[in-house]
Amino acid sequence: MDLTAVALLVSLISVSLSADNAGGKVQSCADVRQFYSGKGFTLNGVPQSEISGEHLRICPQGYTCCTSAMEDTLSNLSRREFEGLVREAGRSIQASLNAQYRTFDTYFLELLNGSERWLEEAFVASLGDLYRPNAGVFRDLYAELRRYYSGASLNLEEVLDEFWMRLLERLLKASDPETASLLSDDFLECASKQTETLRPFGDAPRELKTKLVRAFIAARAFVQGLNVAGEIVRKVSQVPLSLECNHAIMKLVYCPHCRGLGSIKPCVNYCKNVMKGCLANQADLDTEWQSFIETMLQVASSFGVEPSMDTVIYSIPVRISEAVLAMQENMEIYTSKVFKACGDRGEEGTPSSISEEPKKKGSTVTVLEYKPSPKSAARLEVQVTDVSSKLKEMQFYWIQLPSALCSGKTASSTSSDKCWNGITKASYLPDVMGDGLANQINNPEVEIDITKPDRTIRQQIMLLKIMSNRLKNALNGNDVDFQDTSDDFSGSGSGMCADHLCVRGRPPVFGPKTDRPKLYAHVPENKRVKGSGNQIQPSVILLVLLLATLLLRL
Repeated sequence: MDLTAVALLVSLISVSLSADNAGGKVQSCADVRQFYSGKGFTLNGVPQSEISGEHLRICPQGYTCCTSAMEDTLSNLSRREFEGLVREAGRSIQASLNAQYRTFDTYFLELLNGSERWLEEAFVASLGDLYRPNAGVFRDLYAELRRYYSGASLNLEEVLDEFWMRLLERLLKASDPETASLLSDDFLECASKQTETLRPFGDAPRELKTKLVRAFIAARAFVQGLNVAGEIVRKVSQVPLSLECNHAIMKLVYCPHCRGLGSIKPCVNYCKNVMKGCLANQADLDTEWQSFIETMLQVASSFGVEPSMDTVIYSIPVRISEAVLAMQENMEIYTSKVFKACGDRGEEGTPSSISEEPKKKGSTVTVLEYKPSPKSAARLEVQVTDVSSKLKEMQFYWIQLPSALCSGKTASSTSSDKCWNGITKASYLPDVMGDGLANQINNPEVEIDITKPDRTIRQQIMLLKIMSNRLKNALNGNDVDFQDTSDDFSGSGSGMCADHLCVRGRPPVFGPKTDRPKLYAHVPENKRVKGSGNQIQPSVILLVLLLATLLLRL
């Protein structure tokens, strides 16, 4: 062998030793030991100075202060911390949704309770003893309205029809109390069937049904939407980390410490690629989530459109007073027509002594009128504005989550060449990946099988589609039965604090999307070559073996 070649090989070994060990000086692991113990781990087995890193499976295999056991421990820690961050971000969104639910629920039930109180006060004052024995009919109506709003399986139109039928029966009996007991069930059933033709209550039932049903369908769908959204966030935030993602997070967060670069923050784009890869399935919620939030905003906006929600709720006593007055004014004509249609016989075939011209009662109801006060209108406007602003803040939550998790943990843009790029302190060259699973095919940091989406997240995407469809139908006044596709979805009115997940605190800001540069996938020729700084040199042992082989051939 030519001595020149041998000299060249020896020179290469010298360069390698210089690059790998900073001129032969062994670096102290004091900072790493302090960091490691600060995390609550024992220092048993932690090196005092750097050792060769051929044993490392996740971090770069240069000189290191981490043993295999330390790498495993820090890898598990990084997984727990990352999953905790994702859950914490989810909890803030859940808390916001839960607060919106409580605020709207309180407002809506206050309207309903106020409407009921107004009706009772007005009817007691105008009808007195005629109202009190029949008060249960009106209380039952409001109780059914509350049950429907709370999610009970009721047909609201049938609830209203039942109310008018019971009210008709009570008014017929009240028109002549002395003979009321002689009215047979068959007669009363026949009389109720004549309401469509004879319209004893005038237009009040139809006008009430048209507006009230629409308002209640929208309100119920809205609060159910808040609940469903919270459950979706909870379940998606608990999806466990994949092994590949765990390795990527470890490399991002704790491998710099193993290399003695613990004070160096990760490069911005490097962090984003890791987060986009780890949260790729979650980002696939974005399209349906945005559609859902947009529909929720439309429903919220509809509450203030005339007739506004407060006007509709307070129209219940108004329409009932109009109906009762119409019945009282036309009682003689109505009963005459009913007797002709249904006969005048009482129970067990006994001739009824009810006159075809029953006595008119002295007590008459006063038609009520509701005029929204400026204070009431302002409160509704505040409700709509507040809930809309909170929903808009979370509209782009799933695609802004990667950047939010990187925020404050990465180097500034002015230090782009002095940051951790996954291998050493240098700039990070690969482009930032797009959002969602399909865009991660060329992610240089996280290996993902884009053909195997997460099952739990796909189920939540379907649930979002179902809820969006329900909300869209509610906007048109259509009540579509909601089929729960989750295994432990808690029904309406339950909030979203299951398993003590609701915490108070300021949530991260996931606000309106700003113009972002178009991102293109980067296909690296070698995933390990990421920066412009010094890369890990070939092993010294391999060079020594090569030299020995050449010398044997001389």
